[in-house]
Amino acid sequence: MSARDIVREANRKFYERYSLLEDTDEFWEFIIRSLRQSIRVNTLKAPLDVVVERLSEEFELEPVPWVEEGFFINSDNLAGVPEHGLGLIFGQEASSMIPPVVLDPKPGELVLDMAAAPGSKTGQMAQYMKNGGCLIANDMKKGRVNVLIANLNRMGVLNARVTIKDGRYFGRFDNTFDRILLDAPCSSVGMVRKSFRFLREWQLKTALRYSNIQKRLILAAYRALKPGGVLVYSTCTIDPIENEEVVDYLLKKTDAEIERIQLPLKSSEPVLEFEGRKYSEEVSKCLRLHPQDNDSEAFFVAKIVKP
Repeated sequence: MSARDIVREANRKFYERYSLLEDTDEFWEFIIRSLRQSIRVNTLKAPLDVVVERLSEEFELEPVPWVEEGFFINSDNLAGVPEHGLGLIFGQEASSMIPPVVLDPKPGELVLDMAAAPGSKTGQMAQYMKNGGCLIANDMKKGRVNVLIANLNRMGVLNARVTIKDGRYFGRFDNTFDRILLDAPCSSVGMVRKSFRFLREWQLKTALRYSNIQKRLILAAYRALKPGGVLVYSTCTIDPIENEEVVDYLLKKTDAEIERIQLPLKSSEPVLEFEGRKYSEEVSKCLRLHPQDNDSEAFFVAKIVKP
């Protein structure tokens, strides 16, 4: 049975919708192919070269081209790796390391991670901030916050303050944060490679619901951003209504500007028209990753600047 047939059989509506975006055999094969395991070395606890030298004694490591401290690793059981339990490494999907790289937070800055749990990107940002400044790690669900706190403790993050708020709450803090990451809740199409249930359970109404949530969150984030500040919006889905349409919505409602992202990776063309909806040409500066582009999760990243 071909990859197309597998997807069609699991969820015909999923197949029909996303074949409008791309309909190559390679695309469908990678949609359902298992993910490579990847890790991020946590330099808050040890120098990069020391950890890499130790891991190389036991595992094959392949550098992730767009993240200096990211590696693909030939291990199916990170829980059994001592460095993982000690917080020297953190299991993190390679494409999910992109948003903190694009945000590029600095020591001494006030940074907001609006939807932080389970904390992989929060820890990465703290690493770039060298545990300096202040990093607000927010999530609206108490259960997820417990996991967030545990992960931040294991990674040795000292500059984070954890809050439990609906992300829209931060819209009241006008022109406050130097940098904001909104890794938005989404329909998780990109995570089919991690769990087949994301394919079986996918429904268009879920993507539509998330799109409405994302639009409210991105407006709140932009209000909270200082002039000259950077907002990174990201999702792990390929649906234009959760990606390009959300960025287009922000552009129509505000004076936001989009900056092109330059990283050593392959990408797919951003969508400028879908189902009769036309989006701003500025959206072409965003980063759209389909699973076959870099053998990773599908991902979308936009770098937004407040004049």
